[in-house]
Amino acid sequence: MAQIQKYSLRLARNAVYLEKQTLLASSAATQTCNYSSNPRIIKDSNTAALKRGTGGRSSFNGSVCTVFGASGFLGRYVCNQLGKIGTQLIIPFRGDHYNVMQLKLCGDLGQVLYSPFHLCDEESILKAIKYSNVVVNLIGCDWETKNFKFNDVNVEGPARLARLAKQSGVERFIHVSCLNVTANEPPKFLKTGSRFLKSKLAGEEAVKKEFPEATIVRPSDIYGQEDKFLRQYGTKFRVHLRGIPLWEKGEKTEKQPVAVYDVAAGIAALVKDPNTAGKTYQFVGPKRYKLSELVDWFCGFLRYESKKYGYRRLDIKRFPLFYLKLELCSALSPSYPAGLLHWEGIEKEHISDVVLKDLPTLEDLGIQLTEMENQVPWEMKIYKIDGTYDADLGEFDPPPFPKTVPLPY
Repeated sequence: MAQIQKYSLRLARNAVYLEKQTLLASSAATQTCNYSSNPRIIKDSNTAALKRGTGGRSSFNGSVCTVFGASGFLGRYVCNQLGKIGTQLIIPFRGDHYNVMQLKLCGDLGQVLYSPFHLCDEESILKAIKYSNVVVNLIGCDWETKNFKFNDVNVEGPARLARLAKQSGVERFIHVSCLNVTANEPPKFLKTGSRFLKSKLAGEEAVKKEFPEATIVRPSDIYGQEDKFLRQYGTKFRVHLRGIPLWEKGEKTEKQPVAVYDVAAGIAALVKDPNTAGKTYQFVGPKRYKLSELVDWFCGFLRYESKKYGYRRLDIKRFPLFYLKLELCSALSPSYPAGLLHWEGIEKEHISDVVLKDLPTLEDLGIQLTEMENQVPWEMKIYKIDGTYDADLGEFDPPPFPKTVPLPY
């Protein structure tokens, strides 16, 4: 009996010893693989063959997309839409990396990568697009600064990105421009008209020259959280003598604003559909309004019409002091005009949206458009006067919806 117990104990010790040896061997094998420091280079450049998953953020749909301008207003929504469909994102950033840190949540673990870059540094750009098959350019400036002029950001920058993307073998290049680049309205405030729109048109031509298969996106005024359209009417800087100065009181300007969610969904649809290469799209909203109707509605919702604050639309030509206000807002804060008031913005604000009949729109991509009446009250709630007041008490009547004008197409 004692011999049997000794034999059983010996077998148990041998089993423990073998288990330890197996663990040590597997541990050594794991340590010598060096997965993180020596990545395996994929010989097949067709990333679509590597599709994994059933769709969604935890999948990979075969697209590796570099999004330039991801830290901007539109870029955050575009990254979210692309992450939803399983796109691997490479986000170039300039300056502090904490400005784009929140975009890590757009995709699953390992799906969102970062790369420092500068628009004038070709080596950093090549590094950001080295493994991508799609490049989206959202970079643009609405006003000039000391370091960057319109030509630098809206013309030379996109041309450089398109040239390097073509050089790197990128399959798709999507460039976001502006809607009214073809407008021929006479100048209203600037002698030569909007230099911003001229630079955007030149940027389109430069991109097409370097990358003929590029897809051009022309969005109208985009509204959403932290936008530059609704926010300027929600700040006190736009108010002058208890009124809103507009060209011809806004009666001769027509606008067709589009929701940022629809624009982002449209860009994601362009990435998915290879048949959109080489085309120019107009991203506009479902309804068209006079600027006067929109401003009346905005200010009515913000409660500017109340007896305490007052509200009226002014003819900007009769109030030269507002011109001085524009100069001061641009001069005192040239890098970011106070209240978003600057001459280029006022010039662009009073140009009617030009929608060409022969160019496709968001509806051609199957996007269900958001109506302003359903979304604007939520977006402008933070600017409302006495916003903490309980609206259910019924002291303030909701303003009537703005009247629409016929679509030009």
